[in-house]
Parts: sequence; structure tokens; C-alpha cells
Amino acid sequence: MNDTNYQGAYEAGIIDPLNKGLGPLPQALPPGQAGTVRWNLLNEDISLPAAVLYEEKIAHNLKWMQEFVGQYQLKLAPHGKTTMAPKLFARQLDTGAWGITLATAHQTLAGYHHGVRRVIMANQLVGKRNMAIISELLADPSFEFFCLVDSAALVDQLGRFFAERKQTLNVLLELGPTGGRTGVRDEAQQQAVLEAISRWDSIALAGVEVYEGVLKEEVDIRRFLQRAVACLQDLAAQGQLARRLARGPAVLTGAGSAWYDVVAEEFGQADIGAALDVVLRPGCYLTHDVGIYRAAQAQIQVRNPVAHSMRSQLQPALQLWAYVQSIPESDKAIIALGKRDAAFDAGLPMPVSRFRPGRDTGPQATPAHWEVTGMMDQHAYLKIAAGDDIEVGDMIAFDISHPCLTFDKWRHLVVVDGRFDVTDIVQTFF
Repeated sequence: MNDTNYQGAYEAGIIDPLNKGLGPLPQALPPGQAGTVRWNLLNEDISLPAAVLYEEKIAHNLKWMQEFVGQYQLKLAPHGKTTMAPKLFARQLDTGAWGITLATAHQTLAGYHHGVRRVIMANQLVGKRNMAIISELLADPSFEFFCLVDSAALVDQLGRFFAERKQTLNVLLELGPTGGRTGVRDEAQQQAVLEAISRWDSIALAGVEVYEGVLKEEVDIRRFLQRAVACLQDLAAQGQLARRLARGPAVLTGAGSAWYDVVAEEFGQADIGAALDVVLRPGCYLTHDVGIYRAAQAQIQVRNPVAHSMRSQLQPALQLWAYVQSIPESDKAIIALGKRDAAFDAGLPMPVSRFRPGRDTGPQATPAHWEVTGMMDQHAYLKIAAGDDIEVGDMIAFDISHPCLTFDKWRHLVVVDGRFDVTDIVQTFF
């Protein structure tokens, strides 16, 4: 970026040098207009380190997942906590998503103020202010909301709060395995929750929810999912879903990003003799990764006939770019990238390409022996070998594992095309 372009962008509020090179963009830069500033990643127009999304891969992943759920005739409500990026929510909805899944009242509020009108909050709604946030949103008749319950105590708290406001709250009965996270464990707990729901006109039982990701073995996951289907069928037969069915389809929902194919197979067989929305909730598919979710997807491609028949896979669409800032030893380079920038809970960032500004015509693959061996807040230790072609100022691209904990470190991410031209800026709201 030349000085004139930079000054104009800075004065327009597009650039904030205190915010990793990017600043508040929604008013200054309308959607789809990022290309007008003519930034290019390889021209060093972007302050590094930077989180970079690849447009072609994002578009591929959007289409892939929507096609997958369509083969099973199911609905998709991607988990928005992965990105907390309204521009990406909008693209998911525009591609056919039924709604967006979120995890907290605050996230739901952010989603609503950016156009999301159907939310599954895959969590319990606890606490007065959190309930008040949802109550305020429910004043809009176009907003549809579901949250989870797994105890009579919570049902009574919700029932009292929303009764005082003369509102009806849709709840999903959450089932949970022994040793898992939240969710009713047995018939006695389930019955206590159902009895509490029956005490309140302000609470409408809308269906059943699970999170299967707390289990590790496929046989256990299938058994758990079958329990959920049987539970929903029993609730329908007993008339427990009547209030919901008078207003719309019941809901059966599950699926994180690792076992969504198994959930599709088991939940796709559910039949309650009435309208039913079966909703899958994976979130990490949008950017995918080269770590835990690449491994999970490889298993899906093998075990699932629909995924296998599609003859393509999800593609990693998120990388981190950073500079080599020091080579203090012949076998060690220090990269200006740290724990403040990248997830490190499921594996350290992996160097995949290098670009030397002013000399290379395009990124080159990094040697296979290069490896990040540790990170501090703002620095990464890159293991190299004596004599390797690496210089201070080189730009290194890193793949990541676990996109959730990378996204939440960035307020803005750049979207680039195949020429590394910036085509959009994505803002996050964590």
C-alpha cells in the first residue's frame, strides 16, 4: 500500500495500528468493498502476524457441508462460537443454513444484532441478566430461540422469569451420558425435568438435544444417539411436544464437528409422526484445519458413504502469516507469532510455506524438517537446520489445529483470493 492509500484508509478508520494493523471496519468498509483499498498480502500491505482466510476454500466448504446435510434431508445450524463472525454467519445462512447455533446469551445478542433470526443456544440459560437478554430479543416476533434444560431447578427459574414477562421460552431436553458434561443422566432426572415443564405455561418443550462429542467410541456414540431418538419418540407419543407442534416442527439436534456423519445416520431415521426438524450443528467445517478436524474428517470420508461419494473433502481455509524476526542460532529461528495469535491446545502451528518479499514470485513450500517446538506470548521457536534458506524478514504461513481457539484471538481476519489480494475483512465479536 502506498503512503496515499494508507493515509486515506487510516483517516477513514479502516486501519488502527494498535489493532494488529486493522481497525473498526463495518461503517468505513461496506461488505464486499475490501478490494477497493487494493491490499495484497504478499506486497506486505497487511501488518503481520495476521489471520488469513482463503476465499475459494471457504466457498468450497460452505457448499460441501450444505450438500452433505441435503443428502440426508436434514437441517444445518452451524455452531457460531467457532468464528463469532457475523459476515461468516451471513454466508452460512445465505448458503442454506436453517439457523445459527451459539453458546451464550451474549453471543446470541451479537448474532441477533447482525441479522440472525433463529438460534439454538446449545447451553443452559442461567442467571437473571442472561434471561433478560433473551427476553428482550423475544420481543421481536421474527426471532426464534431454543435453549437447553437438564434440571427441574433451572426449569422453575426460567418458568418464573418468563411467566412474569408473559413470554414463552422454547426449551430442548438435553440428554447426557454418565461422566459427560451437562444433560439428564437417567429416567428419574428426565421425569423431574418434564414434571417441572408441565408446571409452567411459559415453557414449551420443543424437542431433544445432545452433544455426542464427549464420547470417544463410535459404538457408544450410536447408542447415545439412539437413546435420544427413542426419547423424542416417547415424548411425542405422550403428547409432551403438543405445544411446540401447534406452532412449528419439533427439533432433534446434535453433532459437533467430529461425528456429524454418525449423527446424520442415526437422527435421519427419526420419525415422530409429526413435523420434525433434525438439525446438525458442526462449526469447524467452515475453515477446517490440518489437525484434529482433518483427522476426524479422514475417518468420516472412510466410514460414511455419502461423504465418500462426494469425491471431495473439506479444505483448510485458515492460516496465520508471520515474519521471521531473528535467527539467533544455526538451527533456530524466532517467528513473530505466539500464544496471543494461535491456538496451541491441540497442536502447535505448522509451517507450510515461505515467501521472501521483493525476491520470490510466490510462496514456496517449507522444508519438511521445519517445526515449531514452542511458543511464548508473541514468539514461536522454529526448528531449522544449519544452511537452510531462511532470512530475517521472510514471511511464513502456518496451518493450525482447532480453529475455535485461533479465531477468538483476532478481532479482524483478512480474506484473500488466489492472487493474495484482500477481498474482504471479517470482524469477530467474542
